[in-house]
Amino acid sequence: MEQPVKAPAECDAACSGTEADVQTIRASLMDRETSSEMADWFKAFSDPTRLRIIDALLQKELCVHDLTVLLDMGQSAISHQLRSLRNMRIVKRRKEGKTVYYSLDDAHIEQIFLQTLQHIKHG
Repeated sequence: MEQPVKAPAECDAACSGTEADVQTIRASLMDRETSSEMADWFKAFSDPTRLRIIDALLQKELCVHDLTVLLDMGQSAISHQLRSLRNMRIVKRRKEGKTVYYSLDDAHIEQIFLQTLQHIKHG
């Protein structure tokens, strides 16, 4: 059975803190703007369709048509998700003639995706 969460006043009265230098820790925390940008970035990873697009682009650079076939979705839905991913600099595009090819923006995206997938499969 879960223990009830103590009200903040009870925690404050019962806890005198730790030996940590909270001012030093506070100085090293990310600022609000950075935390907001990071939260938005993680929101991009919160949509199953966007994750499937990222997974497909891990395999190979693809055009919108390829993604519609792979994910069995309409072109407008895929394009909408790609636009979101591009705005967050998660994917980039390359134009060759009239065809636009999409790929992951950089190796960090692949690392974050694969690390998260590994964590989920771990247990």
